[in-house]
Amino acid sequence: MLYLLISCVSFSFIFLSKSFTHKSLPSWEAEMKLLSPWFWGELSTFLLSWFKKSRPAISFFQVPVLFIPLKNMGHSSKVENVEEKGDVSLLDLPDLALDCILERLSPAGLCSMAAVCSSLRDRCRSDHLWKKHKENKWDRVISDATYREWKMHVVSRKRPTLLDQSKRKGLFNSLFGDWPSSWFRPKLESSSKSRRSLPVDSIKAWYQSLESGKLWFPSQVYNRENGNVGFMLSCYDAELSYVSKNDTFQARYLPHGRRTTEDNIQWERLRAPPVDTPPNVLHVSDCLDDLKPGDHIEIQWRKAREFPYGWWYGIIGHLEACDRNENHCHCHYSDSVILEFNQYSPDSKWRRMVINRKSHREEGNEVDGFYGGIRKLYEDEEIARWKRLWPTQILD
Repeated sequence: MLYLLISCVSFSFIFLSKSFTHKSLPSWEAEMKLLSPWFWGELSTFLLSWFKKSRPAISFFQVPVLFIPLKNMGHSSKVENVEEKGDVSLLDLPDLALDCILERLSPAGLCSMAAVCSSLRDRCRSDHLWKKHKENKWDRVISDATYREWKMHVVSRKRPTLLDQSKRKGLFNSLFGDWPSSWFRPKLESSSKSRRSLPVDSIKAWYQSLESGKLWFPSQVYNRENGNVGFMLSCYDAELSYVSKNDTFQARYLPHGRRTTEDNIQWERLRAPPVDTPPNVLHVSDCLDDLKPGDHIEIQWRKAREFPYGWWYGIIGHLEACDRNENHCHCHYSDSVILEFNQYSPDSKWRRMVINRKSHREEGNEVDGFYGGIRKLYEDEEIARWKRLWPTQILD
Protein backbone atom coordinates (compact mmCIF):
# COMPACT_ATOMS: atom_id res chain seq x y z
CA MET A 1 0.00 0.00 0.00
CA LEU A 2 2.90 2.32 0.79
CA TYR A 3 4.43 1.91 -2.67
CA LEU A 4 1.04 2.61 -4.23
CA LEU A 5 0.77 5.87 -2.33
CA ILE A 6 4.36 6.86 -3.13
CA SER A 7 3.57 6.41 -6.82
CA CYS A 8 0.38 8.45 -6.46
CA VAL A 9 2.09 11.34 -4.68
CA SER A 10 5.15 11.37 -6.91
CA PHE A 11 3.20 11.49 -10.13
CA SER A 12 0.85 14.14 -8.72
CA PHE A 13 3.80 16.36 -7.73
CA ILE A 14 5.46 15.87 -11.11
CA PHE A 15 2.27 16.77 -12.90
CA LEU A 16 1.84 19.93 -10.89
CA SER A 17 5.47 20.98 -11.34
CA LYS A 18 5.34 20.52 -15.09
CA SER A 19 2.08 22.45 -15.29
CA PHE A 20 4.01 25.57 -14.33
CA THR A 21 6.80 25.22 -16.91
CA HIS A 22 6.93 27.36 -20.04
CA LYS A 23 7.04 24.41 -22.42
CA SER A 24 4.24 24.10 -24.93
CA LEU A 25 1.61 21.64 -23.77
CA PRO A 26 -0.33 19.12 -25.83
CA SER A 27 -4.09 19.66 -25.98
CA TRP A 28 -4.94 17.02 -23.39
CA GLU A 29 -2.46 18.42 -20.89
CA ALA A 30 -3.78 21.92 -21.49
CA GLU A 31 -7.14 20.55 -20.44
CA MET A 32 -5.58 19.08 -17.34
CA LYS A 33 -4.50 22.57 -16.29
CA LEU A 34 -8.17 23.49 -16.12
CA LEU A 35 -8.74 20.98 -13.36
CA SER A 36 -10.40 22.91 -10.55
CA PRO A 37 -8.42 23.90 -7.47
CA TRP A 38 -11.28 22.37 -5.53
CA PHE A 39 -10.29 18.91 -6.75
CA TRP A 40 -6.66 19.37 -5.77
CA GLY A 41 -7.79 20.54 -2.36
CA GLU A 42 -9.90 17.44 -1.96
CA LEU A 43 -7.07 15.20 -3.16
CA SER A 44 -4.62 16.88 -0.78
CA THR A 45 -7.00 16.43 2.13
CA PHE A 46 -7.32 12.73 1.36
CA LEU A 47 -3.56 12.22 1.07
CA LEU A 48 -2.80 14.12 4.28
CA SER A 49 -5.46 12.17 6.20
CA TRP A 50 -3.99 8.94 4.89
CA PHE A 51 -0.51 9.95 6.02
CA LYS A 52 -1.78 10.78 9.50
CA LYS A 53 -3.54 7.42 9.81
CA SER A 54 -0.62 5.45 8.36
CA ARG A 55 2.27 7.33 10.01
CA PRO A 56 3.04 4.55 12.55
CA ALA A 57 3.44 2.08 9.69
CA ILE A 58 5.96 4.28 7.81
CA SER A 59 9.52 3.99 8.97
CA PHE A 60 11.67 6.96 9.94
CA PHE A 61 13.79 6.53 6.84
CA GLN A 62 10.84 6.42 4.42
CA VAL A 63 9.11 9.61 5.45
CA PRO A 64 11.64 12.12 4.02
CA VAL A 65 11.39 10.41 0.63
CA LEU A 66 7.70 11.19 0.43
CA PHE A 67 8.17 14.89 1.00
CA ILE A 68 11.15 15.79 -1.18
CA PRO A 69 10.80 19.46 -2.26
CA LEU A 70 9.92 19.95 -5.91
CA LYS A 71 13.20 21.74 -6.61
CA ASN A 72 15.15 18.70 -5.40
CA MET A 73 13.11 16.08 -7.17
CA GLY A 74 15.28 16.38 -10.25
CA HIS A 75 18.17 14.69 -8.35
CA SER A 76 16.23 11.43 -8.11
CA SER A 77 17.19 8.99 -10.83
CA LYS A 78 13.58 7.77 -10.92
CA VAL A 79 12.23 11.24 -11.53
CA GLU A 80 14.92 11.90 -14.15
CA ASN A 81 13.86 8.78 -16.00
CA VAL A 82 10.25 9.91 -15.94
CA GLU A 83 11.09 13.40 -17.19
CA GLU A 84 13.15 11.99 -20.02
CA LYS A 85 10.03 10.33 -21.34
CA GLY A 86 8.36 13.68 -21.85
CA ASP A 87 5.05 15.02 -20.55
CA VAL A 88 3.44 13.44 -17.49
CA SER A 89 -0.13 13.72 -16.24
CA LEU A 90 -2.49 12.36 -13.66
CA LEU A 91 -3.42 9.68 -16.18
CA ASP A 92 0.09 8.25 -15.86
CA LEU A 93 -0.80 6.97 -12.41
CA PRO A 94 -1.33 3.20 -12.16
CA ASP A 95 -4.97 2.25 -12.69
CA LEU A 96 -5.32 1.10 -9.09
CA ALA A 97 -3.96 4.39 -7.74
CA LEU A 98 -6.20 6.48 -9.99
CA ASP A 99 -9.28 4.45 -9.06
CA CYS A 100 -8.38 4.85 -5.39
CA ILE A 101 -8.49 8.63 -5.85
CA LEU A 102 -11.70 8.67 -7.88
CA GLU A 103 -13.53 6.44 -5.41
CA ARG A 104 -12.99 9.07 -2.72
CA LEU A 105 -14.49 11.92 -4.72
CA SER A 106 -17.98 13.21 -4.06
CA PRO A 107 -20.55 13.28 -6.91
CA ALA A 108 -19.62 16.92 -7.56
CA GLY A 109 -15.95 15.96 -7.63
CA LEU A 110 -16.54 13.20 -10.16
CA CYS A 111 -18.43 15.63 -12.39
CA SER A 112 -15.55 18.11 -12.19
CA MET A 113 -13.03 15.44 -13.07
CA ALA A 114 -15.18 14.23 -15.97
CA ALA A 115 -14.94 17.70 -17.55
CA VAL A 116 -11.13 17.59 -17.78
CA CYS A 117 -10.57 15.23 -20.70
CA SER A 118 -12.16 12.33 -22.54
CA SER A 119 -10.20 9.66 -20.67
CA LEU A 120 -11.20 10.97 -17.25
CA ARG A 121 -14.73 11.56 -18.50
CA ASP A 122 -15.13 7.88 -19.33
CA ARG A 123 -13.58 6.78 -16.05
CA CYS A 124 -15.71 9.14 -13.96
CA ARG A 125 -18.91 7.80 -15.52
CA SER A 126 -18.20 4.22 -14.50
CA ASP A 127 -21.07 2.51 -12.70
CA HIS A 128 -18.80 1.16 -9.97
CA LEU A 129 -17.92 4.74 -8.91
CA TRP A 130 -21.53 5.92 -8.82
CA LYS A 131 -22.98 2.79 -7.24
CA LYS A 132 -21.64 3.79 -3.81
CA HIS A 133 -23.23 7.26 -4.06
CA LYS A 134 -26.52 5.75 -5.20
CA GLU A 135 -26.57 3.31 -2.29
CA ASN A 136 -25.58 5.87 0.34
CA LYS A 137 -28.19 8.45 -0.61
CA TRP A 138 -31.03 6.89 -2.55
CA ASP A 139 -31.42 3.22 -1.64
CA ARG A 140 -33.17 4.09 1.62
CA VAL A 141 -36.10 5.61 -0.29
CA ILE A 142 -36.03 3.73 -3.60
CA SER A 143 -36.31 -0.05 -3.93
CA ASP A 144 -34.07 -2.19 -6.11
CA ALA A 145 -37.16 -3.25 -8.06
CA THR A 146 -37.82 0.38 -8.99
CA TYR A 147 -34.27 0.87 -10.24
CA ARG A 148 -34.40 -2.35 -12.30
CA GLU A 149 -37.73 -1.36 -13.82
CA TRP A 150 -36.39 2.08 -14.75
CA LYS A 151 -33.32 0.57 -16.37
CA MET A 152 -35.40 -1.90 -18.39
CA HIS A 153 -37.64 0.94 -19.50
CA VAL A 154 -34.91 3.24 -20.79
CA VAL A 155 -33.16 0.35 -22.54
CA SER A 156 -36.40 -0.73 -24.22
CA ARG A 157 -37.01 2.82 -25.42
CA LYS A 158 -33.73 2.63 -27.28
CA ARG A 159 -35.05 -0.51 -29.01
CA PRO A 160 -38.76 0.23 -29.57
CA THR A 161 -39.16 -2.38 -32.26
CA LEU A 162 -38.26 -5.17 -29.86
CA LEU A 163 -41.15 -4.54 -27.51
CA ASP A 164 -44.75 -3.64 -28.16
CA GLN A 165 -45.34 -0.52 -26.08
CA SER A 166 -49.08 -1.12 -25.85
CA LYS A 167 -48.54 -4.52 -24.23
CA ARG A 168 -45.84 -3.51 -21.74
CA LYS A 169 -46.90 -3.97 -18.15
CA GLY A 170 -44.47 -2.96 -15.48
CA LEU A 171 -44.24 -1.94 -11.88
CA PHE A 172 -45.06 1.69 -12.63
CA ASN A 173 -48.23 0.98 -14.61
CA SER A 174 -49.50 -1.17 -11.77
CA LEU A 175 -48.58 1.52 -9.24
CA PHE A 176 -49.92 4.61 -10.90
CA GLY A 177 -52.39 3.46 -13.53
CA ASP A 178 -53.25 6.34 -15.84
CA TRP A 179 -51.07 8.88 -14.05
CA PRO A 180 -48.62 10.74 -16.29
CA SER A 181 -45.49 8.62 -16.36
CA SER A 182 -43.17 11.60 -16.72
CA TRP A 183 -40.99 10.35 -13.89
CA PHE A 184 -39.38 7.64 -16.03
CA ARG A 185 -38.93 9.72 -19.17
CA PRO A 186 -35.33 10.92 -19.17
CA LYS A 187 -34.12 12.52 -22.38
CA LEU A 188 -32.69 9.78 -24.54
CA GLU A 189 -29.76 10.09 -26.89
CA SER A 190 -30.74 11.04 -30.42
CA SER A 191 -29.02 9.43 -33.36
CA SER A 192 -27.36 12.73 -34.19
CA LYS A 193 -25.70 13.05 -30.80
CA SER A 194 -22.13 12.07 -30.24
CA ARG A 195 -21.32 8.65 -28.97
CA ARG A 196 -19.67 10.41 -26.09
CA SER A 197 -23.07 11.29 -24.57
CA LEU A 198 -23.83 9.85 -21.15
CA PRO A 199 -25.59 6.45 -21.48
CA VAL A 200 -29.18 6.90 -20.34
CA ASP A 201 -29.18 3.60 -18.46
CA SER A 202 -26.02 4.34 -16.44
CA ILE A 203 -26.10 4.79 -12.67
CA LYS A 204 -24.78 8.33 -13.11
CA ALA A 205 -27.75 9.18 -15.38
CA TRP A 206 -30.12 7.75 -12.76
CA TYR A 207 -28.41 9.67 -9.95
CA GLN A 208 -28.39 12.99 -11.78
CA SER A 209 -32.03 12.61 -12.86
CA LEU A 210 -33.01 12.13 -9.22
CA GLU A 211 -30.90 15.06 -8.02
CA SER A 212 -32.38 17.39 -10.63
CA GLY A 213 -35.95 16.63 -9.54
CA LYS A 214 -36.96 15.80 -13.11
CA LEU A 215 -37.35 12.13 -12.28
CA TRP A 216 -40.49 11.17 -10.34
CA PHE A 217 -40.17 7.82 -8.60
CA PRO A 218 -42.46 5.58 -6.51
CA SER A 219 -41.82 5.42 -2.78
CA GLN A 220 -43.80 5.46 0.47
CA VAL A 221 -44.59 8.34 2.85
CA TYR A 222 -45.25 8.06 6.59
CA ASN A 223 -48.10 10.12 8.07
CA ARG A 224 -49.12 11.57 4.72
CA GLU A 225 -50.53 15.06 4.16
CA ASN A 226 -48.43 16.77 6.81
CA GLY A 227 -49.51 14.46 9.59
CA ASN A 228 -53.25 14.63 8.89
CA VAL A 229 -54.94 13.03 11.91
CA GLY A 230 -56.72 10.60 9.60
CA PHE A 231 -53.38 9.11 8.49
CA MET A 232 -51.38 8.93 11.73
CA LEU A 233 -49.12 5.86 11.92
CA SER A 234 -49.73 4.89 8.32
CA CYS A 235 -47.52 4.70 5.25
CA TYR A 236 -48.87 5.31 1.72
CA ASP A 237 -47.48 4.95 -1.77
CA ALA A 238 -46.79 8.12 -3.70
CA GLU A 239 -44.89 9.60 -6.63
CA LEU A 240 -41.96 11.66 -5.33
CA SER A 241 -39.63 14.30 -6.73
CA TYR A 242 -36.52 15.63 -5.00
CA VAL A 243 -36.14 19.37 -4.30
CA SER A 244 -32.42 19.98 -3.92
CA LYS A 245 -32.86 23.62 -2.90
CA ASN A 246 -34.10 22.66 0.57
CA ASP A 247 -33.29 18.90 0.57
CA THR A 248 -36.93 17.85 0.74
CA PHE A 249 -39.45 16.11 -1.50
CA GLN A 250 -42.79 16.82 -3.07
CA ALA A 251 -45.36 14.04 -3.36
CA ARG A 252 -48.32 13.17 -5.53
CA TYR A 253 -50.51 10.54 -3.93
CA LEU A 254 -52.33 7.85 -5.84
CA PRO A 255 -55.63 9.06 -7.31
CA HIS A 256 -58.79 8.09 -5.45
CA GLY A 257 -61.25 10.85 -6.21
CA ARG A 258 -59.17 14.03 -6.06
CA ARG A 259 -55.43 14.00 -6.61
CA THR A 260 -53.55 15.03 -3.49
CA THR A 261 -50.12 16.65 -3.35
CA GLU A 262 -47.76 17.53 -0.52
CA ASP A 263 -44.58 19.60 -0.29
CA ASN A 264 -41.59 19.86 2.07
CA ILE A 265 -41.46 16.17 3.00
CA GLN A 266 -38.37 15.34 5.04
CA TRP A 267 -36.16 12.29 4.46
CA GLU A 268 -37.21 10.65 7.74
CA ARG A 269 -40.80 10.39 6.52
CA LEU A 270 -39.86 8.30 3.49
CA ARG A 271 -39.00 4.67 2.95
CA ALA A 272 -38.43 2.30 0.07
CA PRO A 273 -41.38 -0.09 -0.29
CA PRO A 274 -40.51 -3.13 1.90
CA VAL A 275 -42.45 -5.53 -0.36
CA ASP A 276 -43.11 -5.59 -4.08
CA THR A 277 -46.91 -5.69 -3.64
CA PRO A 278 -48.53 -2.83 -5.63
CA PRO A 279 -50.84 -0.56 -3.58
CA ASN A 280 -54.02 -1.83 -5.28
CA VAL A 281 -53.19 -5.50 -4.73
CA LEU A 282 -53.85 -7.63 -1.64
CA HIS A 283 -50.59 -8.64 0.02
CA VAL A 284 -50.19 -12.37 0.61
CA SER A 285 -49.79 -12.82 4.38
CA ASP A 286 -47.14 -15.44 5.09
CA CYS A 287 -46.79 -14.82 8.83
CA LEU A 288 -50.27 -15.55 10.20
CA ASP A 289 -49.33 -18.86 11.83
CA ASP A 290 -46.45 -17.19 13.70
CA LEU A 291 -48.34 -14.22 15.15
CA LYS A 292 -48.46 -14.01 18.95
CA PRO A 293 -49.19 -11.25 21.49
CA GLY A 294 -46.58 -8.51 21.47
CA ASP A 295 -45.59 -8.91 17.83
CA HIS A 296 -45.35 -5.72 15.79
CA ILE A 297 -47.13 -5.73 12.45
CA GLU A 298 -48.22 -3.64 9.49
CA ILE A 299 -51.60 -4.29 7.89
CA GLN A 300 -53.10 -3.05 4.66
CA TRP A 301 -56.20 -0.90 5.01
CA ARG A 302 -58.30 1.09 2.57
CA LYS A 303 -61.47 3.07 2.90
CA ALA A 304 -63.17 1.54 -0.13
CA ARG A 305 -62.31 -1.14 -2.64
CA GLU A 306 -61.55 1.34 -5.41
CA PHE A 307 -58.93 3.04 -3.20
CA PRO A 308 -55.27 1.98 -2.87
CA TYR A 309 -54.10 0.34 0.34
CA GLY A 310 -51.98 2.04 2.94
CA TRP A 311 -49.84 0.23 5.53
CA TRP A 312 -50.89 0.79 9.16
CA TYR A 313 -48.87 0.02 12.26
CA GLY A 314 -50.29 -2.22 14.99
CA ILE A 315 -49.49 -4.80 17.67
CA ILE A 316 -50.85 -8.29 18.25
CA GLY A 317 -52.96 -8.26 21.43
CA HIS A 318 -54.39 -10.85 23.82
CA LEU A 319 -57.79 -12.50 23.61
CA GLU A 320 -60.46 -11.29 26.05
CA ALA A 321 -60.32 -14.56 27.99
CA CYS A 322 -56.52 -14.39 28.43
CA ASP A 323 -55.11 -13.20 31.77
CA ARG A 324 -52.05 -11.78 29.91
CA ASN A 325 -49.67 -13.89 31.97
CA GLU A 326 -46.88 -15.09 29.70
CA ASN A 327 -46.68 -18.42 31.51
CA HIS A 328 -50.36 -19.17 30.91
CA CYS A 329 -51.05 -17.38 27.60
CA HIS A 330 -52.38 -19.60 24.81
CA CYS A 331 -53.47 -16.86 22.43
CA HIS A 332 -51.05 -18.03 19.76
CA TYR A 333 -52.88 -21.39 19.60
CA SER A 334 -56.21 -19.75 18.80
CA ASP A 335 -57.47 -19.20 15.26
CA SER A 336 -58.57 -15.72 16.30
CA VAL A 337 -55.92 -13.00 16.24
CA ILE A 338 -56.40 -9.64 17.96
CA LEU A 339 -54.96 -6.59 16.17
CA GLU A 340 -54.50 -3.53 18.38
CA PHE A 341 -53.95 0.04 17.21
CA ASN A 342 -52.97 1.76 20.43
CA GLN A 343 -52.74 5.22 18.93
CA TYR A 344 -56.54 5.26 19.30
CA SER A 345 -58.44 5.62 22.55
CA PRO A 346 -59.75 2.39 24.20
CA ASP A 347 -63.36 3.16 23.25
CA SER A 348 -62.58 4.02 19.61
CA LYS A 349 -63.96 1.71 16.93
CA TRP A 350 -60.48 1.71 15.36
CA ARG A 351 -58.76 0.39 18.50
CA ARG A 352 -59.18 -3.38 17.93
CA MET A 353 -59.79 -5.74 15.06
CA VAL A 354 -60.19 -9.53 15.05
CA ILE A 355 -59.10 -11.72 12.15
CA ASN A 356 -58.95 -15.46 11.56
CA ARG A 357 -55.42 -16.70 11.03
CA LYS A 358 -56.60 -19.73 9.01
CA SER A 359 -58.87 -17.96 6.53
CA HIS A 360 -57.85 -14.32 6.54
CA ARG A 361 -58.23 -12.48 3.27
CA GLU A 362 -59.54 -8.97 2.77
CA GLU A 363 -62.37 -8.30 5.18
CA GLY A 364 -64.43 -5.30 6.21
CA ASN A 365 -67.23 -3.08 4.93
CA GLU A 366 -67.89 0.33 3.39
CA VAL A 367 -68.33 1.89 6.85
CA ASP A 368 -65.20 0.68 8.65
CA GLY A 369 -63.03 0.14 5.59
CA PHE A 370 -61.27 -3.01 4.40
CA TYR A 371 -58.37 -4.77 6.11
CA GLY A 372 -55.94 -6.60 3.85
CA GLY A 373 -52.62 -8.43 4.08
CA ILE A 374 -50.33 -8.45 7.11
CA ARG A 375 -46.56 -8.35 7.35
CA LYS A 376 -44.74 -9.03 10.60
CA LEU A 377 -41.95 -6.64 11.59
CA TYR A 378 -38.71 -8.32 12.59
CA GLU A 379 -36.17 -5.50 12.42
CA ASP A 380 -35.70 -3.34 15.54
CA GLU A 381 -34.97 -0.25 13.42
CA GLU A 382 -38.23 -0.65 11.52
CA ILE A 383 -40.18 -0.86 14.78
CA ALA A 384 -38.27 2.07 16.29
CA ARG A 385 -39.10 4.18 13.26
CA TRP A 386 -42.83 3.71 13.83
CA LYS A 387 -42.44 4.60 17.49
CA ARG A 388 -40.64 7.84 16.59
CA LEU A 389 -43.73 8.81 14.60
CA TRP A 390 -46.10 8.20 17.50
CA PRO A 391 -48.69 11.00 17.89
CA THR A 392 -48.41 13.35 20.84
CA GLN A 393 -52.09 12.79 21.71
CA ILE A 394 -54.35 9.74 21.72
CA LEU A 395 -56.63 9.70 18.70
CA ASP A 396 -60.39 9.17 18.70
